[in-house]
Amino acid sequence: MEGAASAASPRKLSLTLAIPDHPWTRATKDAAAVRIAMTVAEAGTRNGTLIEIVREAGLDTDTPTLEEARTSGHINADLTVGTDVSSAVPLRANLKISSTGMMLSGRGFVLSASETALMVSRDGERARTVIKPYIGGSELMQLPLSRSVIDLFGFSEKEVRQNFPTIYQHVLTTVRPKRAGNRKQYRVDQWWLFGENNPLLRRAISGLKRYIGTVETAKHRVFQFVDGAIVPDHMVIAIALEDAYSLGVLQSASHLEWTYAACALLGVARFEQGHRYSKSVIFDPFPFPDATPAQRKTIGDLAEELDLTRRVALDENPGLTMTGLYNMVAALRAGEAMTPAAEAAAVKARARIVQKLHADLDAAVAAAYGWPTTLAPADIVAALAALNATRAAEEAAGTIRWLRPDYQAGR
Repeated sequence: MEGAASAASPRKLSLTLAIPDHPWTRATKDAAAVRIAMTVAEAGTRNGTLIEIVREAGLDTDTPTLEEARTSGHINADLTVGTDVSSAVPLRANLKISSTGMMLSGRGFVLSASETALMVSRDGERARTVIKPYIGGSELMQLPLSRSVIDLFGFSEKEVRQNFPTIYQHVLTTVRPKRAGNRKQYRVDQWWLFGENNPLLRRAISGLKRYIGTVETAKHRVFQFVDGAIVPDHMVIAIALEDAYSLGVLQSASHLEWTYAACALLGVARFEQGHRYSKSVIFDPFPFPDATPAQRKTIGDLAEELDLTRRVALDENPGLTMTGLYNMVAALRAGEAMTPAAEAAAVKARARIVQKLHADLDAAVAAAYGWPTTLAPADIVAALAALNATRAAEEAAGTIRWLRPDYQAGR
């Protein structure tokens, strides 16, 4: 009997109550913004109640305001109700074209404008072949591009020393000492190279005039074009697609709803907290629409205009950041009352134009999928999950809808 009991499968548990994101109240002004999740599980197969905090205020007072929304149904392991996005599978059509950027493992590789000028003056113009523009999450969302990075991939230590003596000495004194105790022997032996040289990404963006970039962790999920010559930091997700149609699909509400679902972001968290874009669970399984040439052009034209409008807005407004612009757009979408000064700032930043372009883009992408623009977020996610399963079956049968066939099909 004892052996039979131990061999029996464990009893199934079901979540009967879940609050995936709840503020820790009462928080003082100087305290950390702690948030918690709460669950209740019971034996057996049961439905449960999901409680989402959709509005909160006064968390630093004795009388905080928390507005709840309740949903009943099967509660998934990621504390969501409805479609289980975690069951979606990576699509071959999306593989080998997205990656995190370069892991430097040494801040000595990063140069200011004055340091770059000094090294070029000493090592000559050839130094520009290994000193490249560099972009991190802060540049994509907050600051103008101002840094460069020493990228010596493909060079031996001897070649660097003989061809770029100033650069060699800089890396020797700023990078090598910090690499001495590294646990990865490669980083000790080849100290003049990045900690991770990311050959997959290098191959994917080689020859592209531009690629799509987004910050790994951000409050607002923004996709934008990055010049192909720019080296992305490891906190940037680089997607080796240069066509505006792909940018438009990724920036659309369809892809954003998929992103939020895969991140298990609910209620307030979707709009007020940063979230992480993991390419393996978000981009790789995401099914792009089977758009007609006309639909691709419409989406591409809108995406080009959106990308240009945002850049012009930042150029015209010193001090304005992409985050600041999207804070304005979020306020407009929510219908928040704006002071005359805030309204004037939004107009100057072209925030209403950005809002309109997003709405048009959302409609165009929805049309390409063949569903109405009024489809609820949960229904969008369910439709995408079903499409993921259909595409996976197609791929198993030999039909692959490559995103970049000229590059992917041969690999």
